[in-house]
Amino acid sequence: MPDISAFHRYVRRPALTLGAALATATLTVGFLSLPGVHPAEAAPAAFTHPGVTVSGGQLDFARDKVDAGAQPWKGAFDQMMASKYADPSRTAKPRATVECGSYSNPNYGCTDEREDAIAAYTNALAWYITRDERYAKKSIELMDAWSAVIKSHTNSNAPLQTGWAGSSWPKAAEIIKYTYTGTWSNSGRFATMLRDVYLPQVINGSNSNGNWELSMMEAAVGISVFLDDKTSYDKAMARFRTRTAAYVYLTSDGAVPRTVPSQNLDTTAKIVKYWQGQSTFVTGLTQETCRDFTHTGYGISAIAHIAETSRIQGQDLYGTDVGERLRQALGFQSKYELGEPAPAWLCGGSLHPGLGPVTEVGYNALHNRLGNAMTNTQRLTERNRPAGSNNLFVAWETLTHGDNPN
Repeated sequence: MPDISAFHRYVRRPALTLGAALATATLTVGFLSLPGVHPAEAAPAAFTHPGVTVSGGQLDFARDKVDAGAQPWKGAFDQMMASKYADPSRTAKPRATVECGSYSNPNYGCTDEREDAIAAYTNALAWYITRDERYAKKSIELMDAWSAVIKSHTNSNAPLQTGWAGSSWPKAAEIIKYTYTGTWSNSGRFATMLRDVYLPQVINGSNSNGNWELSMMEAAVGISVFLDDKTSYDKAMARFRTRTAAYVYLTSDGAVPRTVPSQNLDTTAKIVKYWQGQSTFVTGLTQETCRDFTHTGYGISAIAHIAETSRIQGQDLYGTDVGERLRQALGFQSKYELGEPAPAWLCGGSLHPGLGPVTEVGYNALHNRLGNAMTNTQRLTERNRPAGSNNLFVAWETLTHGDNPN
C-alpha cells in the first residue's frame, strides 16, 4: 500500500476510468483548471538567510552530527567529499552562451554549468561543516568564473537547463554570503548574473511537462530569496501552487486532474494525452508517472525543495494541499520503486523505475516533523542512504535533511 495515513480522507469514490470521466468532463474541466484553493503565500517581510532549501539550523545539525561521527550523516559527508564535486583541483568551464538542445543535444556547456553549480554548493557545504576556508574560496572561484562570462541560454532545453543550474547556484551563494567570514568581492556581480541571465528565463514558467515548470520555479524561488526580491518570489510561488495542483492528483480534485489554465487542456481527452495516456486517476499519481519515474522524481524533488524554502521563509506549505500532494506522490511512487508490480490499469502494466535521490527532504518534513506514517517512503529513503547527487540539481540531502529536526 502507498503511504495512506490520510488516504481515506481523499478516496470517496472509485478510481475513474476514461469512460466515467468523459461523462462528467463538461461539468468539471472548467472548475479543475482553476488554481489551488489556497492563495499563494506572500513573501516574508524580511527573508531568512541562509534560506534556500537548507537553513542555518539544519546546517548546524548536520555539522554537529558529522563532528560526532554519527550515521548516516558522517557517511553522507564522506560520500560528498569523495565526489568529483569536492575535487580541489576542479577548474570552472564557463561559457558566454550555454546551448542545450533536447536531451542536451547539442551540449555546449550544459553539463559543465550544472556540475559547476553543484560543485559550488558542495564546496559551500564543505566550508560550513569543516570551517576550512579553502572550500569557501573554491565555491567563490566557481561562482565568480561563471558570473564573469555567462550571458544567455539558448536552444530548446534552455528553460530547463536554466532551472536546473539556477536551483543550485543560490543554495551555494546563500551559504557563502551569509556564513563565510572572509570576503566575496564579486557577490554583487553574481547577483546581477542571477537577476539578468537566470531569472528572466524561468520566472514566466513553461507549458511543457510539469517537471520543467517545477524546476524553473525552484530556481525562481531560490534566486528571489538570494536577491531579496519579493515580487518575483510571489510570482514564482503562485505559479508553483498552480502547477503542483496540476502535477499530483488527489481523488478530491474530481473526475480528472486539475490543469494549468494557459495549457488549454479543456477536454478529458486532452488531459489523458497529457498524462501520458493514463485514463485511470488515483491519489498520488503524477502527470509523468507513466512517462518514467526519473522525470517524475525531478518534479517531486522540486516540489519538496520549494516547500522547504517556503517553510524556512515562514510560510509552511506542508500543511496545505502541497504537502498532501507531496506525501501521496512520494508514497505512490515509492511503492513501485521498491518493486511492487504495476497493475494492468496503471500505465498499461509497465513502469520505468529510477526515482533518484529525491525523498529525503519531503520524508523528513512530512514524517519526522509532522508525524505522518510513510512506510514505503521510509523504506526507500533508508535503503538509498546516503543519498548522493542526480548530477542535475539534487545533491547531498541525507547530509542536509536526513532525520533533521530543524
